[in-house]
Amino acid sequence: MEQRKIAFIGGGNMARSLISGLINAGHPAQLIHVTDLDQDKLSELAEQFGVQTSMDNALAAQQADVLVLAVKPQYMAEMLTALTTTLGDYQHKLVISIAAGISVARLSALLGGHGNIVRTMPNTPALIGLGMTGLFAAPAVSLADCDFAEQMLQAVGKTVWVGNESGINSVIAASGSAPAYFFLFMQLIAEEAERMGFSAEQARLLVQQTALGSAQMVVDNPHLDLETLRAQVTSKGGTTAEAIRSFEEQGLARLVSQAMQAAVQRAEEMEQLF
Repeated sequence: MEQRKIAFIGGGNMARSLISGLINAGHPAQLIHVTDLDQDKLSELAEQFGVQTSMDNALAAQQADVLVLAVKPQYMAEMLTALTTTLGDYQHKLVISIAAGISVARLSALLGGHGNIVRTMPNTPALIGLGMTGLFAAPAVSLADCDFAEQMLQAVGKTVWVGNESGINSVIAASGSAPAYFFLFMQLIAEEAERMGFSAEQARLLVQQTALGSAQMVVDNPHLDLETLRAQVTSKGGTTAEAIRSFEEQGLARLVSQAMQAAVQRAEEMEQLF
């Protein structure tokens, strides 16, 4: 990865995970500047990672080659309006957004027409280096800047590019929101296990180890599709087959489809809010 100067505007959990990943990947801490309104948060980041910190967005942005927008969507317009008024020209800076619900066109307008923007959608497992991030590049973004953005997000997991910006909303449904789907399913299995007589600790162990092992089997067998992996543990006439039959009769596939489409619809609605 090129050793560019990076400014993080916002020092929340996702920014922290990216900073940790970058430093673990060998990016110099002195080339990273973080701003936030919370001085305690900045002090923690400086102490933990050795990065530069301040509460001055304009100073950090002016000195940076790459600007990472990591504030909450509802604060983005106010922050960028103030920043653009102070900074004016963003010159050739690469702008990377990790905020949900804000389109490239909206970001460009808030940035005074700046078009060198990559919009990303990471998910929370990035906090432990196992994230999944979707990326979309505006037409003006160079191949070198695309490569940098990709390498930066790969410091906290895997990445996939989408050719159309609407694909980011599909990424939200398939991976951005999806950790919560898995947590809900695990929660429901654990609760039923407790009703069967297991302690809370035993139920959690049963579920988390099974989920971990199942995910690792998917990773370790890229030549097998998910349906095949499922079929391999579904003996005809056995207990698993009976459970799967019940899922199918209750319309699990339909429920999953409806839930993911609901996530896409909400993402589209959010793009009109900010």
